[in-house]
Amino acid sequence: MVKITVICVGKIKEKYLKEAISEYSKRLSKFCSLEIKEVADEKTSQNMSPAEEALVKDKEGERIAALVKPDDYLITLEIEGDMTTSRGLSEKMSGLLVKGVSRITFVIGGSVGLSDNIIQRSDYHLSFSKMTFPHQLMRVILLEQIYRSFKIAAGEPYHK
Repeated sequence: MVKITVICVGKIKEKYLKEAISEYSKRLSKFCSLEIKEVADEKTSQNMSPAEEALVKDKEGERIAALVKPDDYLITLEIEGDMTTSRGLSEKMSGLLVKGVSRITFVIGGSVGLSDNIIQRSDYHLSFSKMTFPHQLMRVILLEQIYRSFKIAAGEPYHK
């Protein structure tokens, strides 16, 4: 069974998001071994300089990098990444499994984005939209799309 890891910056505080994450985690247990790992986020302010933003990204990036294993296929969520459809993501993941990839790790960055070292380590840069989403909500959206990908690959019905 494939292992899916989601590495996220920050904790989920809202009960409704925790419930949605729990629901999709339960649904995904039929298709994969899922692990969600949280790393601490750095304090940020509205008027940070580019150097301060880079420092925040680097600190969070070090925490993320410590959780990424050498054989992980790393997918980073980035606004400037490749946009695809649900079917396209399903085909991407299915193709990885056919090639023998057994560990797929997704990374959701913090409020200022991902560090250069994590972006460079990434095997695939994925974008869900040109819009910015709260990283807590993005966790739910990502889990739903992973679930949808497995349903599509299995030929099981799932609303379009």
